[in-house]
Amino acid sequence: MNRTITAVPGIEVGHWTDPVGSTGCTVVVLPEPNVVTAETRGAAPGSRETALLEPGMAVEQCHAILLTGGSAFGLAAADGVMRELEADGRGHPTPAGKVPIVPAAVVFDLMVGESSARPDGEAGAAAYRARSSDPVSLGQVGAGTGTTAAKWRDRPIPTGVGSALIEMAGARVGALVVLNALGDVFTLEGEPLSGGPHVAGIPSFMPEWGQNTTLVVVATDAWFSRSELSRVAVRGQDALAACLRPSHTRFDGDTCFAVSCGGVEAPLDLVAEAAFEAVGRAVESAALSVHGS
Repeated sequence: MNRTITAVPGIEVGHWTDPVGSTGCTVVVLPEPNVVTAETRGAAPGSRETALLEPGMAVEQCHAILLTGGSAFGLAAADGVMRELEADGRGHPTPAGKVPIVPAAVVFDLMVGESSARPDGEAGAAAYRARSSDPVSLGQVGAGTGTTAAKWRDRPIPTGVGSALIEMAGARVGALVVLNALGDVFTLEGEPLSGGPHVAGIPSFMPEWGQNTTLVVVATDAWFSRSELSRVAVRGQDALAACLRPSHTRFDGDTCFAVSCGGVEAPLDLVAEAAFEAVGRAVESAALSVHGS
């Protein structure tokens, strides 16, 4: 049974992985119609097209979301995703032709493998071509290839990609997480997954600026306006705050994308709570898929 984000109808996920350079990228391809928004709470984000996702902007529909390693260099992978979408005839209509809309966000993984290894346009295109509605491959793949957590104590653990699905009020809510956190990792119940204490203490070490960031995509087949959907993104970020201690620091670029891509009628507040649960379980999945329980 598929209990990952691709159980939401129409959602497809593809990875491109560089195991030698310890980096990669992950593409979440979206069905149409859809509405997308995002919220960033970390102070060190690297992103592309996220301003377009704010309420009141002219374009509400996107065609894919790219999550990538390589820090800001990795944003180039979005070019390849755009080329593949254009070749498939997808994009926002303009007088000059269709323009695919591909928001993107990055994690900092340059110090894990070879710092010159960065996802580029060809990597993004390969991830798009590898897309599938099968259960998402988890662990050290795609954008999670070089990710770690618990870096604030100078004893990072390997993490990766995680995903989970929650069903509530007749709607499906799926989450995909690329876990690359400064803080320790906990379950929603407060059990430590990175060896840290139940109550975080004063850190013994702080990394240099911008070496972290956890990225989230939440997708639901319930239909909401962009303004309503923003509450889903907020609850996704709340789950990061519950599971990562500390989270949303000036060393992180934590970003949560939220996608509405179905016609199910469901109460907004219940779907938002399902998003909280799904993101929390996806964080657990991202940690446990690498080093077990």
